[in-house]
Amino acid sequence: MPIPSRAALVDHLVRSRIAGDVATPRDNNLSHYRKLANGDRHYWLGLELGDRWSDEQDVLAVMAERCGVSDDPGHRQGQDTIDPELTVDALERMAARLRKAADAKERVLFATGHPGGLLDVHRATAAALRAAGCEIVRIPGGLIADEGMVFQFADVAMLERGATLWHTHSPAPMAAILDAMAHEGRPLPDLVVADHGWAGCAGQRGLDSIGYADCNDPALFIGEAEGTLQVTVPLDDHVTDPRFYDPMTAYLLDAAGLTHEL
Repeated sequence: MPIPSRAALVDHLVRSRIAGDVATPRDNNLSHYRKLANGDRHYWLGLELGDRWSDEQDVLAVMAERCGVSDDPGHRQGQDTIDPELTVDALERMAARLRKAADAKERVLFATGHPGGLLDVHRATAAALRAAGCEIVRIPGGLIADEGMVFQFADVAMLERGATLWHTHSPAPMAAILDAMAHEGRPLPDLVVADHGWAGCAGQRGLDSIGYADCNDPALFIGEAEGTLQVTVPLDDHVTDPRFYDPMTAYLLDAAGLTHEL
């Protein structure tokens, strides 16, 4: 696939609704911000936020700054947005961390709670890092979390239930992986590339963690603001066709100086 210029990628993100006017409505965003502020751990995505974010307006301010949603607290219904320029800025920060991993031949773990949207983004990134000499971490077998099996497919850890890849925000699957690795005496990853609770759990445990988050998932943006996560890329994490992410992945890997096959 040709590598898009920054301007071409911004245009593509808007046309595909990965950014720009996204499908997630404003009332859904605000509901999630309020639940995080009220201490609902489902929305903390594995992070320990204490009472530092108990004001919903503080959460909204972070999301406006780092994701590009409207900063107007009076805007309660209708359309909300992700700023595509912020998406590309974050992709470039992520690329710098991937380049560091490649240069140091680090051990990297990939995981997703959104296999319907982001699986191939993670798969292609893992393949590029392996080609650069990194070790892509193989997770221990037989792990169970949230009444499902934690398993690895195409180098990416996921949750499976009833022969179905499962959409999950839970940090429990990542906790199961890291606990099992420690129990077996295996070195933990140098870097985790993930999303949802998989990324939050890794960052909370002190691992270098980078990942993707939608505008209704504020915890990972707060994690980056507090330094618990290194990079959070704002995007719609489940658009209608996962191939729409291909130009974004190509841009990311090219910016990291990595070869890629999409």
